[in-house]
Amino acid sequence: MNWVEVNGTSLRYELSGSGPTTVVLIHEMGGTLDSWDQVLPALTNSRRVLRYDTRGAGQSEKLKGAVTWDQMADDIAALLDVLNIQGKVSLAGIAVGAAIAAHFAVKYPDRAAALVLHGPATGVTDDRRQATLDRAAAVEANGMRSVVETSLAASYPPVVRHNEDTFKEFRARWLANDPESFAAINRMLASETITDELTRIACPTLVTAGRHDGLRPPSIIEPMSKMIPGAEFLELNSGHFASIQTPGMMAQAIHYFLHALGQ
Repeated sequence: MNWVEVNGTSLRYELSGSGPTTVVLIHEMGGTLDSWDQVLPALTNSRRVLRYDTRGAGQSEKLKGAVTWDQMADDIAALLDVLNIQGKVSLAGIAVGAAIAAHFAVKYPDRAAALVLHGPATGVTDDRRQATLDRAAAVEANGMRSVVETSLAASYPPVVRHNEDTFKEFRARWLANDPESFAAINRMLASETITDELTRIACPTLVTAGRHDGLRPPSIIEPMSKMIPGAEFLELNSGHFASIQTPGMMAQAIHYFLHALGQ
């Protein structure tokens, strides 16, 4: 693993694989670049893969105060620059990571070749805003453990706990999140919804949703996918954290979609 200081923050990253194209993997809120461990081998044979801990997550610099979608997208651009990755890249993301990928594609259309978005979390609806702010406050006041049971009941239900050891490891890693940074991401979702931006995505896009995702189910994600010009939609027999719960399925969706595009 490596660290680099870009765009006013320190990020942990890993660049692996080889090939003429690059895909950037962006993990979910509460996750780290390790969320892609079981997906990675299927993607590195024919392309470079860049994964990183988003600001505030994992071993990247923690957040103090507010964070914005623009900062998240600018982090990717700055990371690509410092690594001298030129031209267009593909991006794949989970939940908030998918929304960051979508915002990057809108803000930097000349740098986005294709997108794979699993359950994109582009903000919260008006009726969920106060609950999201309350969750942020609870985490700051009482730590991650105060919300772990309710959070994972919807995002990692028993039906997708195929491997108990994998779930236990994920739960332990999730609990290790920095509460202040986790709260800041929740407040970003509550303060700025970017769903309307989906209509401005100009690159080929595959949108996926997990059948067992209690947070971003297909009934929410499929209509969102129709906002993206020419986007394809695919329902997966998975949950919210598809890269961990069903890594083979997620890897296959990413690889075959990008491969068909020459990416």
